[in-house]
Amino acid sequence: MPVFRTDYLIIGSGIAGLFTALKASEFGQVMVLTKKTLKDSNTGLAQGGIAAAVHEEDSPFLHLEDTLEAGAGLCEIESVNILVTEGPARVRELMSLGAQFDTVDGTVSLTREAAHSKARILHSADATGEAIRLALVRSCLQEPNIVIRENQFLIDILNIGNECQGALVLDAKQGSKAIYLAKATIVATGGVGQLFKYTTNPDIATADGMAACFRAGCELADMEFIQFHPTVLVTDTSQRFLISEAVRGEGARLLNIKKERFMPDYHPLGELAPRDIVARAIWNEMSLTGSDHVFLDVSHLPNPTARFPNIHRTCMEYGYDFTRDPVPVSPAAHFMMGGVKTNTYGETSIYGLYACGEVACNGVHGANRLASNSLLDGLVFGQRIVEASRPMVYRRTVDIEELRANCLQDDNLYVPAGNREPAEIRQALRSIMWEHVGIIRDEAGLKTAAGLVNQLGRELGPGQNELDCYQAINMLTVARVMIQAALWRKESRGAHYRQDYPTRDDIRWVKHLTFKNW
Repeated sequence: MPVFRTDYLIIGSGIAGLFTALKASEFGQVMVLTKKTLKDSNTGLAQGGIAAAVHEEDSPFLHLEDTLEAGAGLCEIESVNILVTEGPARVRELMSLGAQFDTVDGTVSLTREAAHSKARILHSADATGEAIRLALVRSCLQEPNIVIRENQFLIDILNIGNECQGALVLDAKQGSKAIYLAKATIVATGGVGQLFKYTTNPDIATADGMAACFRAGCELADMEFIQFHPTVLVTDTSQRFLISEAVRGEGARLLNIKKERFMPDYHPLGELAPRDIVARAIWNEMSLTGSDHVFLDVSHLPNPTARFPNIHRTCMEYGYDFTRDPVPVSPAAHFMMGGVKTNTYGETSIYGLYACGEVACNGVHGANRLASNSLLDGLVFGQRIVEASRPMVYRRTVDIEELRANCLQDDNLYVPAGNREPAEIRQALRSIMWEHVGIIRDEAGLKTAAGLVNQLGRELGPGQNELDCYQAINMLTVARVMIQAALWRKESRGAHYRQDYPTRDDIRWVKHLTFKNW
């Protein structure tokens, strides 16, 4: 098995991974591994923008207040304060790298999204994430200290005791495995959207980083909190096209199947209510009217095609001209607030192992992420990981012989004993999670889901494709934790809604649920 050595090993190539790679390249050799290609990440799909208090009428304190309000009492104030105070400087760095945001008369144009009290969203039309991704990719490719390898799949974190040595990786094209040794290993693999039947996430979002860190001994926290984006274009595909929060920020209205506006009946902010409230309102209207969608109406907005060209183009491809007619939308799984538990420097409970971006849980999002805070999260805490790891990288060594002796024996590798194909297991799991662990939950449904997921684990076979098998194992692993967390939290808070416990309980449940693989 080949062995590769580097100072920093970064697994994932979204905004968190690439920005961290650029900052780390100032202090050592960096290896970036990405599951498919540099084009495949949630970052490139982000439409709305990146939130930062950069306007003179705004302030980090106001941004902090909005984030805490959206987080429904579970945000870690220290983490949020770091996010909002360090965020503007990180955004300016991003701009210096070539990320271009829309301007008006030479000044950055800012828009407002749901639950923000101020217009503080920097955007590049409706393809902000792609503009950021391109700028970061260009910068990384020009940096001699950074090596990027595509089609590299994280099998497991390699650690001896409580010290991370690197990772075991599968080359998805060659079908061969390799060991990557690193003084600092940073997991930035993104989220879990593919656990659900309908999602905005790409097909790479199969919870691989969370599962690998969990197996290595890291804690997973806040796993009951998965955000469902309210407005996703209804199509026949499982990966659905997101229609940005910014569309409602500019004045779009939600209508039920009878073409009646309904959001003012659910919240005083109407269409600008927090995402969990909008998603549940849509779900309720769909149930009341027996429909699989509601409508998003932008036809009354002045020149919406100029502000949202990508959304308009995609809607037209599906036969909807949003300048004239409302488009059908419904919720879909979008963002994971929980993940690998870290501190404010991205450190996990394992020495030398860090996590950043959506895969991590540092408490900044609480029970419900504030719109457009996710891109900022990747920038701010990626920077802090490099700050924290620099002294360790200078002095640390890793030993391949000790690693071979302790954790590279073949009998340690799990081989499924069932006979069902991993792809079939994956599809069944997604349906179970959507039906029983979705927007509205209850004890009976969650217990049903737990039983069905355990059964799928017993039925899983190795299949014909090793990568498919690993992904199915990871999805089943994280699904079990999510279900158990949702069962234990007997209240409704943020994105977690229990219809058998419909109220928020601040006496017993202002706490984080954590899980560890003992």
